[in-house]
Amino acid sequence: MNTQELLKKVRLVEIHTRKLVNQLFSGEYHSVFKGRGMAFSEVREYQYGDDIRSIDWNVSARYDFSKRFEKLFVKVFEEERELSVLLLVDMSKSGEFGTNIQFKNELAAEISAVLSFSAIKNNDKVGLVMFTNQIEKVILPKKGRAHIMRIIRDILGFEPKNNGTNLSSALEFVNSMIKKKTILFILSDFIDEGFEKPLRIARNKHDVIAIRLVDKLEQSIPKVGLLQLRDAETGKVRLVDTSQKYFQMSFTKEMQKREEKLSKIFSQNSIDVITVRTGESYFKPLQQFFKNREKRLAV
Repeated sequence: MNTQELLKKVRLVEIHTRKLVNQLFSGEYHSVFKGRGMAFSEVREYQYGDDIRSIDWNVSARYDFSKRFEKLFVKVFEEERELSVLLLVDMSKSGEFGTNIQFKNELAAEISAVLSFSAIKNNDKVGLVMFTNQIEKVILPKKGRAHIMRIIRDILGFEPKNNGTNLSSALEFVNSMIKKKTILFILSDFIDEGFEKPLRIARNKHDVIAIRLVDKLEQSIPKVGLLQLRDAETGKVRLVDTSQKYFQMSFTKEMQKREEKLSKIFSQNSIDVITVRTGESYFKPLQQFFKNREKRLAV
């Protein structure tokens, strides 16, 4: 894309995603992502039904008792709302794949926009780390529309220097970079190996949510005869007969194996997973995630 096309696409993403946030996700976001705790706000006069443990005896003692009635004052606390959100976005070549309207990296940009606008609407900061088999770019958490527009623009228009995926090193970078608890969204197809340990460490430090970007042809190849397949990350090319029963069985078995392994990794680490598919609405998976988490927090 040239600059004009990129800016137009960024603006379209903003219009579409901000509408969703304003109508649907802002309240849900606030209810499922809590602040760091309760912060002192003010004192007020004691009212019937107030918890006596909240009485501020120092302030009450300083009250002028020469007045007609003695008074007690209680401390008022408010949720310390401000949080930091970090988007860890997979920019490997497999993201430039999509067989139904859009590529996976375009889908990542839209979902990042929804999450970012939800965050700043709740006065939270948003940061971005883009990675391949190396860390490609880092944008530190900040607030504001201009900052979010930069994040969307960078995801849509970024040209990575590398092709591969190393989720393990990306998580290790985040674990060393971010000291305070953060809401960490990982947007990736998770086509990688050996990231279990740094993922577990991240889960112990942060609130981790995996957003898995999937295309239907990655899970099921139609029977169309001879087909030349090229691995976008390694460049390896392979000629296969998609009509062959053995190929279809082997492919299906391999995909099932991958699915089971990923499910086990996420389950063992108690990580919420949102699966979104190219060409399909991401609204329902995101909404379901918010509803499920809200129910869980209410228990």
